[in-house]
Amino acid sequence: MSREALLPKPGDYLTFPASESLRHPEKHSSDNGAVIRDTIIGFADGLTVPFALTAGLSSIGSTRLVILGGLAELFSGAISMGLGAYLAAKTEAKTYEVEELRERREVEEMPEAEEEEIYEIFDEYNLSRETVRPLVESLRQDKDMWVKFMMDFELKLEKPALNRAWISALVMGLSYFLGGLVPMLPYFFLDNIQHALFTSIGITVVVLLIFGYVKASATSCPRKTCWYSAFQTLLVGALAAATSYAIVRGVDSLKPGKA
Repeated sequence: MSREALLPKPGDYLTFPASESLRHPEKHSSDNGAVIRDTIIGFADGLTVPFALTAGLSSIGSTRLVILGGLAELFSGAISMGLGAYLAAKTEAKTYEVEELRERREVEEMPEAEEEEIYEIFDEYNLSRETVRPLVESLRQDKDMWVKFMMDFELKLEKPALNRAWISALVMGLSYFLGGLVPMLPYFFLDNIQHALFTSIGITVVVLLIFGYVKASATSCPRKTCWYSAFQTLLVGALAAATSYAIVRGVDSLKPGKA
């Protein structure tokens, strides 16, 4: 059977049926993907930044200072990450809106040029004009679908959900806060600063490894890649904490009266 015979006829673009046996059972949601992305970014930054800060402050020797400094960073960081995610989502939505208006105007004012762009899109798949023409005719009958087609395939933009900005802000901020709380917990329960530091390091190392592994496995990566991601995440966190500890200790040693 030729490729031409498999394409829908004009007017069938919206109602072309699919066999039940050929239906793809998996659901792919860009919203779920965005939530997972925000969770990973927020939790990863939350684990790394407050961990590095509390490790650095612990070199001064004051548990109270570590708690106060850590909480200040934790709340300000969570708010900052949440606002950043909100503004990014709003910008993404505005970009889509502007591009959609421009695409709609081009469909109305320059339909021939837009049709040519459809053919160019399918040229990448080695489909002839004769093969694609029924689809073009179908799109010409529904300009809303034509605009959506151009947004999806030409600009490769997907329309964000209306509540995307708020969800992104809440997920990012909360993930950062929860991630940053992990390395701080020992300082709330242990009076000895060194014991709290080593306990914090131990807990954070385990959580970094688990988080790095789960982060990769969530994208269906092979087990070897998951372990690589786990140790990579641990390395980044360890380098950040060690650098922060060394800098704070070095600056503290420069105070008058210190050797």
